[in-house]
Amino acid sequence: MSSAYRPLLAIVLLVVSTWALSTQEASGKWVMELGLPLFVVMFVRYAVHVVLVLALTWSKMGIRVFRSHHYAMQIIRGSTSLFAILTIFMALSYLPQAETTAIFFLAPLLVLCIAPWFLAEPSRWYRWLAAFVGFVGVMVIVRPSAGLHPVGVIYALIGACVIAVQFLCTRKLAADHSMTTLLWTGLVGLLGGLILIPFKWHEGVAVLSDFAPWQWLLLLNIGFCGTFGHLLQIKAYQHAPASLLAPFNYLQILSAAVLGLLIWGDFPDAWAWLGILIVCASGIVVTIVEWRNNQGVKKLVQGMIEGK
Repeated sequence: MSSAYRPLLAIVLLVVSTWALSTQEASGKWVMELGLPLFVVMFVRYAVHVVLVLALTWSKMGIRVFRSHHYAMQIIRGSTSLFAILTIFMALSYLPQAETTAIFFLAPLLVLCIAPWFLAEPSRWYRWLAAFVGFVGVMVIVRPSAGLHPVGVIYALIGACVIAVQFLCTRKLAADHSMTTLLWTGLVGLLGGLILIPFKWHEGVAVLSDFAPWQWLLLLNIGFCGTFGHLLQIKAYQHAPASLLAPFNYLQILSAAVLGLLIWGDFPDAWAWLGILIVCASGIVVTIVEWRNNQGVKKLVQGMIEGK
């Protein structure tokens, strides 16, 4: 049964997903350095995404994979996903991968802060404290002496905010099948790619005409790794609760650092690692506090039910 509690399998799947997503970002950064316009990269990424999701789901779900309880929210989530990918790759075109990834991990902290307004959750002071500490970590990473391009930093911060909105939209779609949400993400992204690609069509064709086979594989790899990265995350969360898996998401910073070192020779310095550790620590600590509070609420509710 896919929902069986298998924590070790879930952790392995999540760790592999972090490598897949980092590989997606590294591949996108690489092909853009080869001169391929971002809009062309986006079109190919989402085209591969839609084909893969349909190939994996059609035999079991058929037309049902398109059916949603909230089509408007699916379109909103898909749009935020497209915008997030655009800002991610724009940031990566200016910044090293590890530092960019670390900035994006402000998103889970932002979700906790703005959830009371969007999800009617209680506002808790420690969420704001964790977000502030995480922001301090980001400031350590992007300090003036780091030499990071300010435009790239701005794109990364915008990306973190957009990713936070995407997380909130995902939670609003809890009633939909996870593969339906994944498919609609791809469909909206593909439509966006179709709208944007004419602006860079001639430039894109000129670059693609000179692509070697390995460069075509690198381009297609963006879609493969991005899609399978998200699929592995879905499978991981089917086997273990988010409270257990949340800290392992931060291993994506490590995978990004390793790929950045292997491909571009980039590696965060000691100050950058300090900032990364601050961001990770703030996220992990608030996750632990949230889990303990939720356990306390569950015990209280259970006690009331049992008449204690």
